[in-house]
Amino acid sequence: ISMKNLAIDQLRCLIENETDMITNMANISAYINDLLDDINWVGFYLYKDNMLVLGPFQGHVACNRIKPGQGVCGTSAKERKTIIVDDVHLFKGHIACDSQSLSEIVIPLIKNNQLLGVLDIDSPIKKRFTDKDQKLLEDLVSMFITYL
Repeated sequence: ISMKNLAIDQLRCLIENETDMITNMANISAYINDLLDDINWVGFYLYKDNMLVLGPFQGHVACNRIKPGQGVCGTSAKERKTIIVDDVHLFKGHIACDSQSLSEIVIPLIKNNQLLGVLDIDSPIKKRFTDKDQKLLEDLVSMFITYL
C-alpha cells in the first residue's frame, strides 16, 4: 500500500462518520500538521460574503480575512486552482501573516462548482512543496469534499 493511499484511508476514517464541516476541518488541519514535515502552518479559509475568513488551523495566529485575488490564498480562490509558491517573497502581493513562512501551497475547496474556501499550508523552508505534495493534498481535499 502506498504512502498516499494510506494517508487517504486514514483521513477517510477521521471524517467519514462526521457531518460537521468545522469539526472535519479541525481534524484535517491536525492530521496534515502531523503528516507533513517542515511546515509551520496548515489550515482553512472559508469563503463567506465574498471574503476568505479564517477557519480551523494549526500554527501561529493568522490573518482573519483575505480578499479574493489578494495574496496566495486569494489568488488560488479567484483562479480556482492550486498554487505552489517556492519563495513567498517573490510572489507579488504576498500577505505576510508569519515572517517565518518562506514557501506555501494553497488548494481551493470547490463542490458543485461553488468555491467553499481554501486549504493553506506554509513552510519555513523555500521550495518545500513538490508536485507529489500537490497531488497528495489535492486528493485529501477531494476526499474531504466528497463527505461534505
